Amino acid sequence: MSGHRYLIALGSNMRHPHHGAPRAVIAAAIRALDHGKSKVLAASPVIETAPLGPSRRRYANAAVLLRSKRDPDEVLHKLQKLERKFGRRRTGQAWSARVLDLDIVLWNGGAWVGGEGDTSLVIPHPAFRERAFVLRPAAAIAGHWRDPLTGLSVRQLSARLTKPRPALRAPVPPSKCGSGPVAQ
Repeated sequence: MSGHRYLIALGSNMRHPHHGAPRAVIAAAIRALDHGKSKVLAASPVIETAPLGPSRRRYANAAVLLRSKRDPDEVLHKLQKLERKFGRRRTGQAWSARVLDLDIVLWNGGAWVGGEGDTSLVIPHPAFRERAFVLRPAAAIAGHWRDPLTGLSVRQLSARLTKPRPALRAPVPPSKCGSGPVAQ
């Protein structure tokens, strides 16, 4: 099967009545993605992360490398259909709890902008560079894949988020640094 390659981020923080806990939802979604005109080439380990926004439940996150003959807008349509099949209801509230979230992060065609409304699509995903819960799993399976906008690899982007930063030193008050009157 020839076609395009896609890096897809998966997330879940709600039980599914049939599949069970979020980790099992991710596993079932990966199996469902490996079907028909799509083939899962690699799947990352599942990691658990703290939620963004108002949700209080921890997320199970993973990434897959997917090969598909479909163009990005068609893949987005299939991903949204799969989310609905798993019980996802788009309520308009960002970062709320969800059974399944699937996002196209990168594709081998470079940058892409298309669609409108609920089907609008921007590749690379606009926020993926700041999200360790996307980059850590992605680096495990596609570490050398380069962001077409920055030229940095997924592994480099991930390292930037996890790299320890030097502690900022507090300024020394003038009375302690010798700027006051000199004693004779």
